[in-house]
Amino acid sequence: MGVTNRLACYSDPADHYSHRVRIVLAEKGVSAEIITVEPGRYPPRLLELNPYASLPTLVDRDLALYESTVVMEYLDERYPHPPLLPVYPVARANSRLLIHRIQRDWCAQVDLILDPRSKEPARVQARKELRESLTGVSALFADKAFFLSDELSLVDCCLLPILWRLPQLGIELPRPAKPLLDYMDRLFAREAFQASLSSVERDMR
Repeated sequence: MGVTNRLACYSDPADHYSHRVRIVLAEKGVSAEIITVEPGRYPPRLLELNPYASLPTLVDRDLALYESTVVMEYLDERYPHPPLLPVYPVARANSRLLIHRIQRDWCAQVDLILDPRSKEPARVQARKELRESLTGVSALFADKAFFLSDELSLVDCCLLPILWRLPQLGIELPRPAKPLLDYMDRLFAREAFQASLSSVERDMR
Protein backbone atom coordinates (compact mmCIF):
# COMPACT_ATOMS: atom_id res chain seq x y z
CA MET A 1 0.00 0.00 0.00
CA GLY A 2 1.41 3.42 -0.93
CA VAL A 3 2.18 6.13 1.57
CA THR A 4 -0.25 9.03 1.35
CA ASN A 5 1.38 12.45 1.28
CA ARG A 6 1.38 15.77 -0.48
CA LEU A 7 4.31 15.04 -2.73
CA ALA A 8 4.36 16.33 -6.28
CA CYS A 9 7.02 15.68 -8.88
CA TYR A 10 7.43 17.80 -12.00
CA SER A 11 8.72 15.27 -14.50
CA ASP A 12 9.70 15.05 -18.16
CA PRO A 13 8.17 11.77 -19.43
CA ALA A 14 11.10 11.13 -21.79
CA ASP A 15 14.00 12.24 -19.58
CA HIS A 16 16.25 9.70 -17.88
CA TYR A 17 16.90 12.01 -14.90
CA SER A 18 13.17 12.30 -14.22
CA HIS A 19 12.85 8.54 -14.66
CA ARG A 20 15.36 7.98 -11.83
CA VAL A 21 13.11 9.76 -9.37
CA ARG A 22 10.00 7.94 -10.57
CA ILE A 23 11.80 4.61 -9.99
CA VAL A 24 12.67 5.63 -6.42
CA LEU A 25 9.07 6.68 -5.73
CA ALA A 26 7.80 3.37 -7.10
CA GLU A 27 10.34 1.26 -5.17
CA LYS A 28 9.39 3.08 -1.97
CA GLY A 29 5.68 2.67 -2.62
CA VAL A 30 5.26 6.42 -2.21
CA SER A 31 2.33 7.98 -4.02
CA ALA A 32 3.11 11.33 -5.56
CA GLU A 33 1.36 13.51 -8.08
CA ILE A 34 3.44 13.25 -11.26
CA ILE A 35 3.09 16.55 -13.14
CA THR A 36 4.13 15.95 -16.73
CA VAL A 37 6.15 18.81 -18.21
CA GLU A 38 7.35 18.98 -21.79
CA PRO A 39 10.74 20.66 -22.32
CA GLY A 40 10.36 24.36 -22.97
CA ARG A 41 6.74 24.43 -21.79
CA TYR A 42 7.27 25.10 -18.11
CA PRO A 43 4.25 25.87 -15.94
CA PRO A 44 4.51 29.17 -14.03
CA ARG A 45 4.44 27.31 -10.70
CA LEU A 46 7.60 25.36 -11.62
CA LEU A 47 9.38 28.62 -12.43
CA GLU A 48 8.41 29.92 -8.99
CA LEU A 49 9.68 26.80 -7.24
CA ASN A 50 12.92 26.22 -9.14
CA PRO A 51 15.01 29.13 -10.48
CA TYR A 52 16.52 26.82 -13.12
CA ALA A 53 13.16 25.34 -14.21
CA SER A 54 15.01 22.01 -14.38
CA LEU A 55 13.41 18.59 -14.27
CA PRO A 56 12.80 16.67 -12.14
CA THR A 57 11.64 19.01 -9.39
CA LEU A 58 10.13 17.51 -6.22
CA VAL A 59 7.72 19.44 -4.01
CA ASP A 60 7.04 18.26 -0.46
CA ARG A 61 4.77 20.81 1.18
CA ASP A 62 6.96 23.94 1.54
CA LEU A 63 10.12 22.24 0.28
CA ALA A 64 11.15 22.28 -3.38
CA LEU A 65 14.12 20.18 -4.48
CA TYR A 66 15.83 19.82 -7.83
CA GLU A 67 18.92 17.98 -9.15
CA SER A 68 17.99 14.31 -9.40
CA THR A 69 20.62 12.94 -7.00
CA VAL A 70 19.55 15.41 -4.29
CA VAL A 71 15.92 14.42 -4.81
CA MET A 72 16.70 10.69 -4.70
CA GLU A 73 18.71 10.95 -1.48
CA TYR A 74 15.99 13.08 0.14
CA LEU A 75 13.37 10.45 -0.72
CA ASP A 76 15.59 7.70 0.64
CA GLU A 77 15.94 9.51 3.96
CA ARG A 78 12.33 10.71 4.11
CA TYR A 79 10.94 7.23 3.37
CA PRO A 80 13.59 4.87 4.79
CA HIS A 81 11.99 1.55 3.78
CA PRO A 82 13.29 -0.10 1.74
CA PRO A 83 16.68 1.63 2.10
CA LEU A 84 18.33 2.44 -1.24
CA LEU A 85 21.71 3.50 0.15
CA PRO A 86 23.89 1.39 2.48
CA VAL A 87 23.93 2.21 6.20
CA TYR A 88 27.69 2.25 6.70
CA PRO A 89 29.68 5.35 5.68
CA VAL A 90 32.28 3.56 3.52
CA ALA A 91 29.67 1.61 1.54
CA ARG A 92 27.50 4.72 1.26
CA ALA A 93 30.43 6.74 -0.07
CA ASN A 94 31.21 3.99 -2.60
CA SER A 95 27.61 4.09 -3.82
CA ARG A 96 27.79 7.86 -4.23
CA LEU A 97 31.05 7.48 -6.15
CA LEU A 98 29.41 4.92 -8.48
CA ILE A 99 26.56 7.36 -9.12
CA HIS A 100 29.13 10.07 -9.90
CA ARG A 101 30.91 7.74 -12.33
CA ILE A 102 27.63 6.83 -14.06
CA GLN A 103 27.00 10.54 -14.40
CA ARG A 104 30.44 11.32 -15.82
CA ASP A 105 31.00 8.26 -17.99
CA TRP A 106 27.54 7.25 -19.23
CA CYS A 107 25.00 10.03 -18.68
CA ALA A 108 27.26 12.49 -20.48
CA GLN A 109 27.24 10.21 -23.54
CA VAL A 110 23.47 9.72 -23.36
CA ASP A 111 22.90 13.47 -23.14
CA LEU A 112 25.18 14.08 -26.12
CA ILE A 113 23.41 11.45 -28.26
CA LEU A 114 19.94 12.79 -27.42
CA ASP A 115 20.81 16.48 -27.79
CA PRO A 116 19.36 17.64 -31.14
CA ARG A 117 22.18 20.20 -31.38
CA SER A 118 24.86 17.46 -31.40
CA LYS A 119 26.66 16.88 -34.68
CA GLU A 120 26.35 13.37 -36.15
CA PRO A 121 30.08 12.47 -35.90
CA ALA A 122 29.95 13.28 -32.16
CA ARG A 123 26.83 11.13 -31.78
CA VAL A 124 28.44 8.22 -33.60
CA GLN A 125 31.50 8.42 -31.34
CA ALA A 126 29.37 8.68 -28.20
CA ARG A 127 27.34 5.61 -29.22
CA LYS A 128 30.53 3.65 -29.83
CA GLU A 129 32.06 4.66 -26.49
CA LEU A 130 28.87 3.96 -24.52
CA ARG A 131 28.38 0.54 -26.14
CA GLU A 132 32.01 -0.44 -25.53
CA SER A 133 31.97 0.85 -21.96
CA LEU A 134 28.77 -1.02 -21.02
CA THR A 135 30.03 -4.19 -22.68
CA GLY A 136 33.36 -3.81 -20.86
CA VAL A 137 31.74 -3.71 -17.40
CA SER A 138 29.23 -6.44 -18.14
CA ALA A 139 31.14 -9.03 -16.09
CA LEU A 140 30.48 -6.93 -12.96
CA PHE A 141 26.81 -7.94 -13.22
CA ALA A 142 27.50 -11.68 -13.11
CA ASP A 143 27.87 -12.31 -9.38
CA LYS A 144 25.18 -10.20 -7.72
CA ALA A 145 21.49 -9.59 -8.32
CA PHE A 146 22.02 -5.83 -8.56
CA PHE A 147 24.89 -3.56 -9.63
CA LEU A 148 27.74 -4.56 -7.28
CA SER A 149 25.16 -5.14 -4.54
CA ASP A 150 22.84 -7.79 -3.12
CA GLU A 151 20.09 -5.17 -2.75
CA LEU A 152 18.62 -2.64 -5.15
CA SER A 153 20.21 0.76 -4.60
CA LEU A 154 20.17 4.31 -5.95
CA VAL A 155 23.00 3.19 -8.23
CA ASP A 156 20.55 0.87 -10.04
CA CYS A 157 17.97 3.67 -10.13
CA CYS A 158 20.49 5.81 -12.06
CA LEU A 159 21.58 3.02 -14.39
CA LEU A 160 18.23 1.49 -15.36
CA PRO A 161 16.84 4.56 -17.19
CA ILE A 162 19.95 4.56 -19.41
CA LEU A 163 19.67 0.84 -20.17
CA TRP A 164 15.95 1.16 -20.94
CA ARG A 165 16.81 3.83 -23.54
CA LEU A 166 19.43 1.83 -25.44
CA PRO A 167 17.11 1.18 -28.44
CA GLN A 168 16.30 4.91 -28.57
CA LEU A 169 20.03 5.65 -28.43
CA GLY A 170 20.70 3.31 -31.33
CA ILE A 171 22.75 0.91 -29.21
CA GLU A 172 22.49 -2.87 -29.26
CA LEU A 173 24.64 -4.76 -26.80
CA PRO A 174 26.58 -7.74 -28.16
CA ARG A 175 26.26 -11.32 -26.95
CA PRO A 176 29.36 -11.09 -24.67
CA ALA A 177 27.39 -8.59 -22.57
CA LYS A 178 25.07 -11.41 -21.42
CA PRO A 179 25.43 -10.72 -17.66
CA LEU A 180 24.31 -7.14 -18.26
CA LEU A 181 21.50 -8.24 -20.59
CA ASP A 182 20.31 -10.71 -17.92
CA TYR A 183 20.40 -7.93 -15.32
CA MET A 184 18.28 -5.76 -17.61
CA ASP A 185 15.70 -8.52 -18.12
CA ARG A 186 15.42 -9.11 -14.36
CA LEU A 187 15.13 -5.50 -13.33
CA PHE A 188 12.90 -4.36 -16.16
CA ALA A 189 10.43 -7.05 -15.04
CA ARG A 190 10.19 -5.63 -11.51
CA GLU A 191 6.73 -4.38 -10.65
CA ALA A 192 8.10 -1.06 -9.38
CA PHE A 193 10.13 -0.48 -12.53
CA GLN A 194 7.10 -1.12 -14.72
CA ALA A 195 5.07 1.27 -12.54
CA SER A 196 7.73 3.97 -12.98
CA LEU A 197 7.41 4.11 -16.77
CA SER A 198 5.65 6.96 -18.51
CA SER A 199 3.66 6.24 -21.67
CA VAL A 200 6.48 7.85 -23.66
CA GLU A 201 9.00 5.47 -22.08
CA ARG A 202 6.81 2.43 -22.71
CA ASP A 203 6.94 3.28 -26.42
CA MET A 204 10.75 3.22 -26.38
CA ARG A 205 10.73 -0.60 -26.40
